[in-house]
Amino acid sequence: MTKLFSRFLKDESGATAIEYGLIAALISVALIAGATTLGNTLNNTFTNLSKTMDGATDGTSAK
Repeated sequence: MTKLFSRFLKDESGATAIEYGLIAALISVALIAGATTLGNTLNNTFTNLSKTMDGATDGTSAK
């Protein structure tokens, strides 16, 4: 029984899988944060573009 317990304490094969899981989770969080920031920036850019185009067509028709 003592040998089984000491072998269990020395076994590190599960630690590698946990480390890879943590790295994958960290990369996922970074990608989500980057995509959210990019999405907000694009939304603001297109909103400003839409307002500019609406302002250009409201009172400045060339006839």
